[in-house]
Amino acid sequence: MKKREPLSSIMTSDPVTVNMNATLTEVRNLMAKHGFRHFPVVDGNELKGIVSQTDVMRLSFGNMFENEKEIDSTMLDMLTLEDVMMSNPTSVPLNCTVGEVAHLLIRVDFHALPVVEGQKLVGIVSTTDVIRYFLEHSG
Repeated sequence: MKKREPLSSIMTSDPVTVNMNATLTEVRNLMAKHGFRHFPVVDGNELKGIVSQTDVMRLSFGNMFENEKEIDSTMLDMLTLEDVMMSNPTSVPLNCTVGEVAHLLIRVDFHALPVVEGQKLVGIVSTTDVIRYFLEHSG
């Protein structure tokens, strides 16, 4: 197993992104459509934040109320993406290794990292990507 493996070998290049002016309903629909749990938030090619499924789900009341879908929609309409996303997220440079990313992910409370070259978003890597790599390359 090579901990020095380049990050580019496991990251998702050209990730699905969310524009800064997207609504939270649009974000929720993108998550459902693509099955991803994390979306980098961009303004052009510049990384501005990251939004997770957990961030959006925190706005949901689940099954607490009879008209939950209406209440959830109202909550999503009341807030903006900027209110919910993590601004200036921790990111990693493209020249990082899988081992370096693994060590970072075990020390933080989030599960995906945008991959950048300067301020330009070039990918995303998740704990799932790292675990999959280590499982595929273990004895």
